[in-house]
Parts: sequence; C-alpha cells; structure tokens
Amino acid sequence: MVQLFNADTGAPIGQISEAQLSFLVAQMEEEHAQDQDYYLNADLLETWREQGADPALIELLATAMGDGEELSIRWSR
Repeated sequence: MVQLFNADTGAPIGQISEAQLSFLVAQMEEEHAQDQDYYLNADLLETWREQGADPALIELLATAMGDGEELSIRWSR
C-alpha cells in the first residue's frame, strides 16, 4: 500500500493502492523522476470523477481537500 500525506502539513490522508498511485502518476506532471508531490484542485478532482476515475480515490482526496479549493499531496511507500 501507498500512504498519502498533506504535503503542506505532513498530516496523513490515507492509504491508496498501487493502481490508484499509477493513476495519479499518469495524470500529474512530474518535475523529475523521483517526484512524489502533486498539487490538486477541486476542478481537477471533478474532471477525474467525470472521466470515471476510481471513486474511492476521488473521495479520499475530496475529503482531504475539505472545504478548500486546492491540496498538495505527497506519497510514500
């Protein structure tokens, strides 16, 4: 399993599967090969939802985002 964290606060967000991580990596722009930080916003989550992304992943990220419009995450194995 892969652990997600709020990149700004270090607070744990939850665990995701390797398949869910593969989706994130494929969707996000990486600055370098070892990049493990991603910036998300509410519009992006909605786009992924409309495209049929894993509902559990979208819900986890939306919950972590809360009432905000953006979220920076990092992952770790």
